[in-house]
Amino acid sequence: MQEHFHFTTDPAKLQKQYAAIFCFVSAQLSLIQMYLHRRNRHLVKQEDEVVMAVHLLGKLLGFSSERAWHRFVTGNLFTNGSFLERSRYNRRCRALGFAVKWIRHELAKRGQHHAYAVVDSLPLPLCHPARMQRVKRFRGIADMGYCASKKQWYYGFKLHLQVTNQGLAMGYVVTEASCHDVKAAETVMTQIPHPYNFGDKGYISHALREKLYEEHQAAFWTPSRHNQKHGPSKAWEEWIRKKRKVIETVFSILVDQYRITDIRANSIAGFEVALDGILLAYSLVTLGLVER
Repeated sequence: MQEHFHFTTDPAKLQKQYAAIFCFVSAQLSLIQMYLHRRNRHLVKQEDEVVMAVHLLGKLLGFSSERAWHRFVTGNLFTNGSFLERSRYNRRCRALGFAVKWIRHELAKRGQHHAYAVVDSLPLPLCHPARMQRVKRFRGIADMGYCASKKQWYYGFKLHLQVTNQGLAMGYVVTEASCHDVKAAETVMTQIPHPYNFGDKGYISHALREKLYEEHQAAFWTPSRHNQKHGPSKAWEEWIRKKRKVIETVFSILVDQYRITDIRANSIAGFEVALDGILLAYSLVTLGLVER
């Protein structure tokens, strides 16, 4: 589908999206320009604002291949040959990883004023299940884990994400696929603490609930297991299920529209920049700063 974007994408809408991202990024980068040290800054072919805006636009449009995205940019946005060569563009994107993280974190702070937050995990497979035993990509960092919703094993990472009731992404952490949700829960929910949080049965832990409340003043509710002696009422269980539904919608959008499970980076730095770019692009759309 990406090969046909040249014919199906409305040029006016594309320019509008790029302009909106560029204006927002320019305003934010001016606040942290002192931390973006670079030698021979006066010799750069494209400013940081342009490179970051192009990077975020690619994630907004759902490109998972940097090669295909660079070809699209040079053929639709910068047709006069003024854009960076592909390998230099990729290096510049990785160098701006700190700025992408900072901007996304500042946007995520707005979620503290929302009604509540929900935490859950999403598998990030790195290969087809048939290749799990011989894959070399991220060997020693990623591992095999079990996806309960799909009832199958996979090789890769696991994204632990906290979102608000309005769908805004807040804290997140990426672990190996075998990591249990409870182990990453505290790290996710304390990056930008929210006073009211919900989780699924995978987060049931009395110690975790007490620690969040005592150290971070954060309440955490989960549904009960069927074998618990003193379980809550069915009305309570249904109420929690409805509260948690928002994160399932968010995961569906990230997978289908932003292709978060199709990141093709072969280095940790590249994977991190791509993931942060997807979450930042999604946050811009969620807050109404950019039209999708």
